[in-house]
Amino acid sequence: MVRLIASVSALAVSLTLAAAPAQAEDSREILNTSYDIARELFAAVNPKFIDWWEAEQGETVSVKQSHGGSSTQARSIMQGLRADVVTFNQVTDVNVLAEAGLVADDWQAQYPNNASPYYSTTAFLVRKGNPKNIEGWDDLAADGVELVFPNPKTSGNGRYTYLAAWGYADRTFDGDEAQIEDFMKTFLGNVEVFDTGGRGATTTFVERGIGDVLITFESEVNNIRNEYGVDDYEVVVPPVSILAEFPVAVVEDYAERNGNLDLARGYLDYLYTVEAQRLLAGFNYRVNDQNVAAEFSDRFPQAELLRVEDIFGSWPQAMETHFSSGAKLDQLQRR
Repeated sequence: MVRLIASVSALAVSLTLAAAPAQAEDSREILNTSYDIARELFAAVNPKFIDWWEAEQGETVSVKQSHGGSSTQARSIMQGLRADVVTFNQVTDVNVLAEAGLVADDWQAQYPNNASPYYSTTAFLVRKGNPKNIEGWDDLAADGVELVFPNPKTSGNGRYTYLAAWGYADRTFDGDEAQIEDFMKTFLGNVEVFDTGGRGATTTFVERGIGDVLITFESEVNNIRNEYGVDDYEVVVPPVSILAEFPVAVVEDYAERNGNLDLARGYLDYLYTVEAQRLLAGFNYRVNDQNVAAEFSDRFPQAELLRVEDIFGSWPQAMETHFSSGAKLDQLQRR
């Protein structure tokens, strides 16, 4: 296990108490550390979990949230942020915690669907009337198209965008490396702003009015459109995109020390219940419960979702080849 730093300063996280009734002083509280754009989701999930736990166990508990870029959150936990559970948007950010001895090595086998209770894909948000006629990935590399999405160096969301674009190019150019890299150079050259996380990218596009296309999770683009005006924005789901899993795990080392191991496991169990699956689908996430998926099928256009493992071999290979210092991403961005 890596040596844990005793104090944590200048953490790039925001801590907010989940909406819940006032708790007794001796009631237990868990900390869920999550990705940047999940604030509203877990603000809705947590009160439902609290009610479910009380009905199941007869105990009143509370939940605290921490949000930030998925990789930033993982580093914060390794530096001492005593999270009981993680609900991330990228497998590698859980794997680094497993390598540090904070999460079980077999964490993906502990819950169904590779410990991903819900999933999504990468989609586009465009302004009213879709003035640049954006329909797929090739349109994002056209002249005069300005893109906004999170920085792949700091955001799992951004890495999915990069990998989805590469996967499309790999399919389109039949694996021709030179043509793939030419496409990616143009695509990355059209990025107007690289924010550190998904919520920052949303702010840049919606509130600052920068860019023609916001690229983020399908769930996020639909939630933005619903919040900021269905008549002002349009959602484009490309016919070929990436499977974005949302892995969850108990931070066993901390949860046990916090006296919350059973509560932490129960929290993740709850995400697989029919009630939680409906709630997740209501926030425009795709779910694996077939009955719930059928109820919400009109929200999710058919798309071919490419697996990272099928295109890049594995997540560790993708990280080493594309996102390590001096790797493909850095090479492609050199002017």
